[in-house]
Amino acid sequence: MLPTPALFELPEKVLQFGTGVLLRGLPDYLIDKANRQGVFNGRIVVVKSTDGGDIDAFTRQDGLYTLGIRGIEDGREIEENVVCSSISRVLSAKSQWAEILACAANPELQVVISNTTEVGIQLVADDVTQSPPQSFPGKLLAFLHARFQAFNGDKEKGLVIVPAELIPDNGTKLEAILLEQAHRNNLDAEFIDWLETANQVCNSLVDRIVPGRPAASVQAAITAQLGYEDELLTMSEVYTLWAIEGDERVKQILSFEQVDAGVVVQPNINLFRELKLRLLNGTHTLSCGLAVLAGFGTVREAMEDECAAGFIHNLMLADLLPGIPYAVDEKVGQRFGMQVLDRFRNLAIEHRWLAITMNYTAKMQMRNVATLLHYYKQLNAVPHYMALGFAAYLLFMRGTHQQEQVWYGEANGQAYPIQDEKAGYFAEMWDRLEPAELTRTVLHNQALWGHDLSALPGFAACVTRYLEKLLTQGANATLAEALNKNVAQKAAAE
Repeated sequence: MLPTPALFELPEKVLQFGTGVLLRGLPDYLIDKANRQGVFNGRIVVVKSTDGGDIDAFTRQDGLYTLGIRGIEDGREIEENVVCSSISRVLSAKSQWAEILACAANPELQVVISNTTEVGIQLVADDVTQSPPQSFPGKLLAFLHARFQAFNGDKEKGLVIVPAELIPDNGTKLEAILLEQAHRNNLDAEFIDWLETANQVCNSLVDRIVPGRPAASVQAAITAQLGYEDELLTMSEVYTLWAIEGDERVKQILSFEQVDAGVVVQPNINLFRELKLRLLNGTHTLSCGLAVLAGFGTVREAMEDECAAGFIHNLMLADLLPGIPYAVDEKVGQRFGMQVLDRFRNLAIEHRWLAITMNYTAKMQMRNVATLLHYYKQLNAVPHYMALGFAAYLLFMRGTHQQEQVWYGEANGQAYPIQDEKAGYFAEMWDRLEPAELTRTVLHNQALWGHDLSALPGFAACVTRYLEKLLTQGANATLAEALNKNVAQKAAAE
């Protein structure tokens, strides 16, 4: 889909901090989609913190880039190529700061978007009079101060600011940093009042896998298909979620919300955060160790195996969905779960299980402990799939040797790195304890989980049983037996 000439004449309505693939694959694409439908009708000025890199490619290509969308939606395979024209120009904060500040005087400007990585939203000592300030919040504060001055404090010229950094309460945190920086920089009271009352900083949640530039072979095939070379070619999955916390004014300004069901603007986005954390992230975490032990390299490979796919499906919809510690309509949860399973099957995404095991213990605590506790509260029963996932986590964490301060485990004759700060703790546990005692000790460790998980009726015994099976039979046989056993139990119950 090529842009029409009229799209290049639209005014600049958005200031965006960051040129990364997630922004190109989600907000920038959505704004392009809206512009094509005569909605929103605005383009994006992008701020890049440094010179070089993709800034030169954007200049050479007049801000245009191709987004290749690949995946499965409701069982249908989707393949779409869109030439996005929402970016008008990319400016370097390092060498073009004066041009960036000049954008503050643009009366058409309404929105700020950012994705400056998770470390971008941090309070650091910063001088907003520098050209440019050091941090992202410092740069944004300097820009807002320039806008306040350009329009003499007009409350109508405040902006809707939507950070897309992957941290909880990103808007709340950014706003607090902006206010603290304003005080530290001794900015006047009238500006601080305008900052607080005229601007809205929204919490948001983005969810779309955008792996970015494809492998060389895939790139060559797509280039041949397109008939042109694109230095900024970006690949993305079909699934889109951009949940933004905001009122009617925010909804009105972010009018691109109308053109895609994946964009949601509403006063509370906790439901979306819980669904993603518990069903998508939680499933990844409780499946990754088992998948590595069973010899699967990628999520898609596991979804092509009947037993592994059955485990993932049942874990998500039978154990995790009822355990979500938030009021979720079952149909909404089921629908979200089925979308996640479609995403896991995506042939175009190479999502490696070993990468998902990074910081395994912290992820297990954050994503799954509350779900496990709520499952018991609701059903007072052992969640068998969670127990098997936890047993596989314990076995994955068995470090057999250390190399350059990294612990390694072994599966299927291959060594794998245990990239977890608790790797030494687990190596020591495995060195001196039998499986049953190890399971009880780890589950009892409240420093790890914030709770005594060994007190949950039957959970330690079930985890131990699965751990012993994994040790004696291997992951694949344990998976097959667990699924057949549960199918048999269900048939008997009916």
